[in-house]
Amino acid sequence: MTEEDIEKENAAITKAYKELLSVSYTTLTDDDKKLIRKAFEVAVDGHKNQRRKSGEAYIFHPIAVAKIVAQEIGLDATSIAAALLHDVVEDSPDYNIEDIESLFGKTIAKIVSGLTKISSLSKEQDMDVSLQAENFRKMLLTMNDDVRVIIIKIADRLHNMQTMDSMREDKQIKIASETMYIYAPLAHRIGLYNIKTELEDLGLKYLEPDTYNDILFKIKESKEEQDLYIKEFSDVIKKSLDKEALEYTIKGRPKSIFSIRRKMIKQGVSFDEVYDKFAIRIIYKSDTDTEKFLAWKIYSIVTDHFRPNPIRLRDWISSPKSTGYEALHITVMGPKGRWVEVQIRSERMNEIAEKGYAAHYKYKQDNEKEDNLEEWINKLQEVLENPETNAVDFVEQFKLNLYSHEIFVFTPKGELKSLPKGATPLDFAFSIHTEVGLKTRGAKVNGKLVPLSHVLVSGDQVDILTSDNAKPNANWLDYATTARARAKIKSALKEDRKIIGEEGKEILRRKLRQLKITLNESSVNELVRFFKLKTSLDLFYRVGIGSIDNVMLKDFASSRSNALMSFLKNKITRKTTIPKEELEKEEITANYDSLVFGKEDEKLDYKLSSCCNPIPGDEVFGFVTVSEGIKVHKKNCPNALSLQSNYAYRIMPAKWVDSSRQEFSAYIFISGIDHMGLVNEVTKVISENMHVNMKSLSFETNDGLFSGKINLMVNNNTIIKKVVDMLKKINGIDKVYRV
Repeated sequence: MTEEDIEKENAAITKAYKELLSVSYTTLTDDDKKLIRKAFEVAVDGHKNQRRKSGEAYIFHPIAVAKIVAQEIGLDATSIAAALLHDVVEDSPDYNIEDIESLFGKTIAKIVSGLTKISSLSKEQDMDVSLQAENFRKMLLTMNDDVRVIIIKIADRLHNMQTMDSMREDKQIKIASETMYIYAPLAHRIGLYNIKTELEDLGLKYLEPDTYNDILFKIKESKEEQDLYIKEFSDVIKKSLDKEALEYTIKGRPKSIFSIRRKMIKQGVSFDEVYDKFAIRIIYKSDTDTEKFLAWKIYSIVTDHFRPNPIRLRDWISSPKSTGYEALHITVMGPKGRWVEVQIRSERMNEIAEKGYAAHYKYKQDNEKEDNLEEWINKLQEVLENPETNAVDFVEQFKLNLYSHEIFVFTPKGELKSLPKGATPLDFAFSIHTEVGLKTRGAKVNGKLVPLSHVLVSGDQVDILTSDNAKPNANWLDYATTARARAKIKSALKEDRKIIGEEGKEILRRKLRQLKITLNESSVNELVRFFKLKTSLDLFYRVGIGSIDNVMLKDFASSRSNALMSFLKNKITRKTTIPKEELEKEEITANYDSLVFGKEDEKLDYKLSSCCNPIPGDEVFGFVTVSEGIKVHKKNCPNALSLQSNYAYRIMPAKWVDSSRQEFSAYIFISGIDHMGLVNEVTKVISENMHVNMKSLSFETNDGLFSGKINLMVNNNTIIKKVVDMLKKINGIDKVYRV
């Protein structure tokens, strides 16, 4: 770099630092500014010899993370300083945690230490373990030290996602998958909705770039029309709002690219057919006493002018979300016969919605109860610290609880409890206390006895009946839905299983001795394979309960000696006979193999995954399984994110190279208005125009509407797209999409 370049870069660094101070959500005192300045100087020194992949000075990254923490999340000077220092200990040989503590005190050192631990977690893991799920579990454990560790980590991930263009494609896919799998749900749970939305959109940008760019282009294209529509909507209600002397602003908010994509998939529609691509937000000024009253007054004014959809009212003012989110959401029939979502929030509610817990703390009164984020952390601790908790299961359960709608139920004493939608009395019992859950004998809902599988609804009063003799059984896992309940039940069942397994191991040792077989690692592995089990504990447990008996063990001993004889015979004759049909099968597979793997485009054995049924033309990847070789998944497979995030080292690039001769099965779903001759028209379009073979066709009609499923044999994805386009043109058909 020339002196001029260095001067320009230093000026840019100074400018970025000044911007950081000017955009802070909290008011910075002189002491705050001194603390941030000191942290900035240490960060500049610590990263002085570092550059990012893009070539820019590394210091721009911690400044950008600190800016997100200050502006987007709205945290205090301590957090801003910690964000500036978050990579110093890990990346610079000149500074350790003790140095940070002596320079900045215990709190900042603790946060930086937590962030350093998270960054180095993967180095501690075995390659056989699901790295990211386990890292996520450990990351949540650090929350007990200081929740700011997680919040700064989310800001760090957001900036990495914003600046990922210069990375290799495989790195982009891994980081984007991990972000969608872990960080976006976590941001959602902490109430950082804006960041969660941006993380999801950026994730889609790298995982499905064509889809992302297509939707982005269409959103920009339709912006002018949307602005006019929002103005038309606002003009109708402004007069009535002004009459009530309300201070307010009305603005339109386009839905995120990710949420539009999700609607397109869920509803099986195109971009143009998604009706609620934006929401209208009314934000009003009020004091604490009139806040709720004014929200309902605005609701009344809006519904005086526009007909509401009664099943789309969401009252999160009377019962706020567990993240602290408050608002009224209504969907009304707006101008030109279009459904519009209207969100009604006070300025306080809006700040909490946009800044999450930073704003929540700002408005919190000293006499209020413990903050529900802290409650949430405490609830997680027990599950997280259980060494037997499977990390992937934990992440999946955690995410299930994040995205499920909440219900509110009452204890016998009238206390309100929040549970995810679909929760049962067992979930309720474990939410009260682990011992109550483990001793559950039955439950009463609204005074009546109900089965433990009974699904609770908002407003239910639940009374748990307990007994010292009661204990969990395997059926309970079918009834429980929350992570806490399932983890406790699994733990109790495992304990029982272990005790029986230990007894079973000794029984097995004695029985094998009679068959002249020694119980050792090798014979246990053979037995596990022979009985098609997963682990040695499964084997010992089944012997312990008697489901593997003497006769079955004799069969094992017999098969073992037969296998040995066969092996010796083949070795002597050096001959291996393969049935004719197997030879033909191999020959056909070789002739029609149309997938290649890796950078070298190798032809390898593979299986098509049944979870997404890929066909030629679909964008795919290979996943190296433990026991079934390579399995091929579509890139938009429901399991893709989990596999790419947790097992990146097992992912293989794959692509179709020749699909002209092999046929694959694909399903198409259609629905619409029923009329005479419809089925005939559908079959005619498919068979006459497309020359496609139909394997099966099923239709159902109900009150003038129909739905149907067609199973086609096709050569590639292009044909499927043509079939879908042609079926859409038939009169009366509303939706057509590939299942």
